[in-house]
Amino acid sequence: MPVLPVNKQHQAAFQQVIDQKTKPLGALGALEALALQVALIQQTDTPQLTKPHVAVFAADHGLTAEGVSAYPADVTYQMVENFRAGGAAINVFCRQNGLQLVVCDVGVRGIFEENTPDFVKFKVAHGTQNMRHQPAMTTDEAEAAMDAGRLVVDGLHHRGCNILGFGEMGIGNTSSASLLMHRLLQLPLDQCVGRGTGLTDDQLIHKLAILTDVARRYESLTQPMDLLAAMGGFELAAIAGGMLRAAEYGMVILVDGFIATAALLVAHALEPAVLNYCVFTHQSDEAGHRLMLAHLNARPLLSLGLRLGEGTGCALAYPLVQAAVAMLNQMASFASAGVSVKE
Repeated sequence: MPVLPVNKQHQAAFQQVIDQKTKPLGALGALEALALQVALIQQTDTPQLTKPHVAVFAADHGLTAEGVSAYPADVTYQMVENFRAGGAAINVFCRQNGLQLVVCDVGVRGIFEENTPDFVKFKVAHGTQNMRHQPAMTTDEAEAAMDAGRLVVDGLHHRGCNILGFGEMGIGNTSSASLLMHRLLQLPLDQCVGRGTGLTDDQLIHKLAILTDVARRYESLTQPMDLLAAMGGFELAAIAGGMLRAAEYGMVILVDGFIATAALLVAHALEPAVLNYCVFTHQSDEAGHRLMLAHLNARPLLSLGLRLGEGTGCALAYPLVQAAVAMLNQMASFASAGVSVKE
């Protein structure tokens, strides 16, 4: 089903509720805009956040054979095991702030044990192909990965989740994100390519040269799905599909950093109304993310120099969404508190 734009029929009424809280007009800044956005998504001035989750999608990239990452490809598998053991940053921050974590293997090289409630497998393949020599995915594989994201969101919606952050794990995925950004935003590639997991100057030069070669190979492609299949990754496709499904359900979408926002660029190219449901949790320290946010006219909640991924920005920013909703539900109005309004 299509993603419907948020109904703004009651926007003025919701804004009036916010303006009548016991504070100077606009004194809570970005929290007021956030409260209005959640109210519009849920179509009520008493919104509720239920069963908050972060969904992390993991997959490997064939392009890592070209030396575009500071870490070996094996780290993807090892980090998924770390997620499952509860030892990664995203595990810590989800526990700290009351979110549940679900991890999905959508394309990791290697075999994991059976599914559990917080770990599911919709493996499309054992990593993408080396996009320098052939498309990363077939169109069918890209669509299957998007369906994996949709299925995960279906399950979380069934559990009662109405606010969902998207994270990723995939050594080499900043290369895919940079290439998609380059083509979808029509920006010079050198403005889109950053250090990823911590490349040196020489490694960054090498990465840019490889990605320039890849970009030339697929320069005739223009359609979002074709670009995703040629230069994307299974986890990016899953996030794009998951975001679209979450918007269809009217969920609040927490957008993480550079990789997740690149996936959103694909989703937005397919269904522009998805932006209505997106809360941008932070501005990443990865080169290019600021330009992505500017293109989307997005105002991130945090700027902490993060460049980890995993959905960590979502987990860290979630308390701010809670605060915005609590303000709407619990803060007194001038009338109810008997406080005089400004003359």
